[in-house]
Parts: sequence; C-alpha cells; structure tokens
Amino acid sequence: MKLKDKIPKNIEKLLKILSQEDSLFGEIYIDCTENFKLIVEPDRIDEINWGKEEGIALRKVDENFKNHFTFSSDLKNFSSLEDLAKTFTKEFSFNKKGPENSEKKEFRVDVYYNYLKEKLEFLEELRKRVKKVEAIKHYKIGLSEVKKEILIINSDDIWVEDIRFYSKLFAIVVAEKDGLLERGYEVFGATLPFKEIKELPEVLSISERASDLALIMLSARKAPAGIMPVILSGTAGGTMIHEAVGHGLEADHAEEGLSIYSGRIGEKVASELITVVDDATLPSLYGFYRFDDEGTTAEKVVLIEKGVLKNYLYDKYFALKYGKKSNGHGRRQDYRHIPIPRMANTYIERGPHKPEEIIKSIERGLLVKKMGGGEVNPLTGDFVFEVREGYYIDKGEIAYPVKGATLVGNGPKVLEIIDMVGDDLKFIPGTCGKDGQGVPVADGQPTLRIPEITVGGTLD
Repeated sequence: MKLKDKIPKNIEKLLKILSQEDSLFGEIYIDCTENFKLIVEPDRIDEINWGKEEGIALRKVDENFKNHFTFSSDLKNFSSLEDLAKTFTKEFSFNKKGPENSEKKEFRVDVYYNYLKEKLEFLEELRKRVKKVEAIKHYKIGLSEVKKEILIINSDDIWVEDIRFYSKLFAIVVAEKDGLLERGYEVFGATLPFKEIKELPEVLSISERASDLALIMLSARKAPAGIMPVILSGTAGGTMIHEAVGHGLEADHAEEGLSIYSGRIGEKVASELITVVDDATLPSLYGFYRFDDEGTTAEKVVLIEKGVLKNYLYDKYFALKYGKKSNGHGRRQDYRHIPIPRMANTYIERGPHKPEEIIKSIERGLLVKKMGGGEVNPLTGDFVFEVREGYYIDKGEIAYPVKGATLVGNGPKVLEIIDMVGDDLKFIPGTCGKDGQGVPVADGQPTLRIPEITVGGTLD
C-alpha cells in the first residue's frame, strides 16, 4: 500500500485547521519507517533488529509565532484523528512522550529469511577481510538500513511525497600488544538502498581500513602538547566545521542571539580562502533530501563566501519570524518531533593547494586524519576535540603516529587564520543530535592548515 493511500478520510478537516485566520503556516506530516540493523562479531551475531512504525503529526504556527503541535501513531482509527483535530484547536505544550500504541514488530526469520541471508553473506565477506594477524583480538562489523516513506501537505498548498533510504556500515577492530589495546574505526553511509552500495570499493574495504588503523595505533607515541601548526586532512571529515561553526549558523541560534555569528551578515568572519556551504541536494550523501520536513524544496546555501558571512540555515518558522525565506533546512527525526533548523551536507569548498604541499609547508606540527568526539559551546564557538588518528610532522614529512591528542580552540577564530586550503574534499556520514532528536548529515572539508592551535598531549 502506498503512503498516500493511508491518508485519513478526515484530512480536509485537518487542513482547515491549518488554514484558520490566526495561522501563519502549518503542515501535516505522515511517515512510515522501516529499520533494520545487524551486527556481527568473530563467533556470533551480536544483534538483529527489525522494526516498522508509522504516524501522523500536525503543526500550526499562529500569528503570535506560537507552535501548536501534536501527533498520533494511529492512521486507521477515524475517531482518534477526530480527537486529534479537536485538541489541535487549543494551545498546548509539546507532547514529549512517545505513542503508547506505536507499531513495533520483532524480526521474523521465516518472513525475512532471504533479506537476512543476503545481509549475513555480505557481512561474512567483510569479516574475511579483517586482517589475520595475532595482534588483532576482536572486531564488530555492522550495517543498518532505513527506508522512510514521507508525505507532507502544508498550508502553502504544497503536497510532496518521497521515499528515503539510509544505508550505513561500520567496522570496529581491536588490536592488543603488551597489554595495550587500540581501536580502529571506519564508517560509510549513503542515501541509497543496501543493494546499491554493497559492491562499492570503499564499502568492501571498510574492515581492512579499520584493521590497519588499529595496528598503526599500537605503534603510536604519546602526542606532544603545546601551541603548534596543525593540518586537518580531508579525511578528518568536517567535524570541526559542523560542531564549532555549523550549529552557530542555524537560524534558531543565529537569529535569537545565541551564536557568535548573530547579527553579523555581511561581515568578514573567516579567511578569504574559506567558503562554507550546506547543500542538501548533493546526491547519495548521508544528508541528502529533495525537500525538507516542512515541504520546502532543498537547495544549496552559501553560508560563508570567501570569508564573508552570507546567510543562515532557515526553517519555515524562523524564516517567518524574521522576515526571511526558508532555504529548505527544517528537519525532524520523525513524526513525534517538531521541525527545527538543521544542517544537511555541510562543507568547506576546495582551495588551491595540493595536500602534499600543505604537509611539506610545516616544519614541526600535527597531522590529523580522523577526529573523535568533543565538546563545543555554540554561543562562543569554543571547542575541545579528540584526535582519533594523528601523526607528528617533522621537517615537512610524516614522522610517526601519535595518540592521546586533543585540539583546543575557537571555531570562528580557527576559520580566520586558516592559510592553506587543499584541492581535495572528503565527507563523512553521521547523525547530528539537537534538542533531543537526531537526523542524518554529512560533513566535509579539504585538507586545511591551521598555523597555530593548542594541542593537548604530553609535555616534554
């Protein structure tokens, strides 16, 4: 059954509520989501998880910019939707509890045998590619596939329907030497069904790359501490631009005075080498979509152009509130959540320098190939990030791997002093958490040279 065939019979009554005189905007959002997850270890299946649920949400923004929102997991019961429409005419606080009667199904091997068999065979192939050396003691390899059918009808008389796929794979390999444990981690994600990614070279090599990283880190030395030049490789994947800069450019932060970028449109906020873009239309990237979760068409948004702040990321609510136009960045996790301004595929554009040239330009410093977790203050841009894979540079050459490094600094200030930008560009997939809901995103960057930043590590 197609999603549009599940539209409630009383949809006209719900649409009238969205079009009341005191309404600035509103939408009906319906989604049906199927989730599958499979994780294997050397000698067992660690997890098999399958589920399916559907629901409907209604939101109205009134003339006082108050959000009225409610949702239900029941698309079949006419009377319950009548009740939903009645409560929607009143002002009330958001319902943060999940639906009591949400549909959840246990995985049934008899029905989904072929589906499961294909995934197990694929993960078995990835298991074979884990390096067979004594130092490697354990691994986990997993995949997830999400199919989300969406229907949105909004008060601008826009009706959109779409099917979104999210496929993600990861490999974690643990190596040990003399009682010391190190971990290698690799991830791949795309907005494609599993059958379209399983033959890609970067997917088939994921367990090998994780093995190599775990083994490399066994020989890593303690990272030096101090103020030094740092190169962020393209494989660092834009973590800094997402966490330390991107959130500050979302309109709920920027327009409400909660960001270091508030009120600074037209000002120089970064090096002239830096252009920051968020583009939800980039095919197959993990943050790709054709229209956002309010029904607005997705578009490429230039946020910072050659160092000058040009725009923020708007959903419909904050666009209306501040007299702007939504640029297609109203996103929500599912029907239980209200849409808010969110990033999609956020990246720094390519520059004029070769990555090798950037490395050779450093006498002594740190090369960061992979970033880990960290903390960021969106109001100030101050950050602390873990370096998951790093190398010490000596006389313009990569000397040896290091561990235990952290980067401590301020995102906007870092953008101001970057003085070399590579002609490469790489993305990593992720799930961005904000206000209790997560959405798929991709973060990207070319190789960047930061001439001076504080590195936490070990003092000589």
